[in-house]
Amino acid sequence: MGLFGNLFAALKKTKDNVAGKLRMLFSRNKLGDEFYDELEEILIGADVSVTMAEEVVEQVKEEAIEGKIRDADYVTDLLKDIMQDILEEVPVPEIKYPCVIMLVGVNGVGKTTTIGKLASYFTRQHKSVTVAAADTFRAAASDQLSVWADRAKVRIVKHEEGSDPSAVVYDAVSSAKARGTDVVIVDTAGRLHVKDNLMNELKKMHRVVEREYPQAAFYKFLVLDATTGQNAVTQARVFNEAVDLDGVVLTKLDGTAKGGFVISLCGDLHIPVVFVGTGEKMEDLALFDAEEFVEAIL
Repeated sequence: MGLFGNLFAALKKTKDNVAGKLRMLFSRNKLGDEFYDELEEILIGADVSVTMAEEVVEQVKEEAIEGKIRDADYVTDLLKDIMQDILEEVPVPEIKYPCVIMLVGVNGVGKTTTIGKLASYFTRQHKSVTVAAADTFRAAASDQLSVWADRAKVRIVKHEEGSDPSAVVYDAVSSAKARGTDVVIVDTAGRLHVKDNLMNELKKMHRVVEREYPQAAFYKFLVLDATTGQNAVTQARVFNEAVDLDGVVLTKLDGTAKGGFVISLCGDLHIPVVFVGTGEKMEDLALFDAEEFVEAIL
């Protein structure tokens, strides 16, 4: 199964939710105020924010009226085009080498698994990878990361439990510079996005990378659990204020019927989705494709 097939399968719940309701809407109502009100409700029900739902529907309405459109297929295609434009409005950062990628996020979103998948992704691109186990607080976190590093056949830099996370980052980037490593992936402790002291710790690690490895491209990616819907947008807003995010990695798409929050993520916060997890296997991680995503939910 190719990427589109994987993504289509992962987003089946969202598609069933949205496309099914759209079909019912088209069968009941002709285009008019009632139709557009219900279309807005369908989008909000899929966890598109109220602001973005209003904006999308207004664009659909304007173009449909201007073109004197009554055809359901045309309106659906129009909806797809508008959503794709929103998703592509913020450019996805081009990965340049050498680079440091720091993954942040709350507990339980799948950061450790994502690091293993990212390491595998880059090794398949024939890049050398080092993983930095900077989650020194969670019991056995470095041991779990070691398992993924071993599966991906990449190096790992780790310290004892309770060590200073910034010291791990320092050692990892120093090692990467000395060895000419292409990619350093930094794991960080899962944290509640309301804890200021933990956010300050992320800022400290951020400063270490910029000070010690200025010649490397530095990307800060937030790992988001798609099943949390609009709460994921709230998380993104707070983490973005702390470390100026470069993008998002989406996990657990197959568990949600409300994948529409991705539209809000890009449209409201202007943060691009960079990678998307489409399954449990090491290779089930790919670059995000806006056109494929929209096709998979509508």
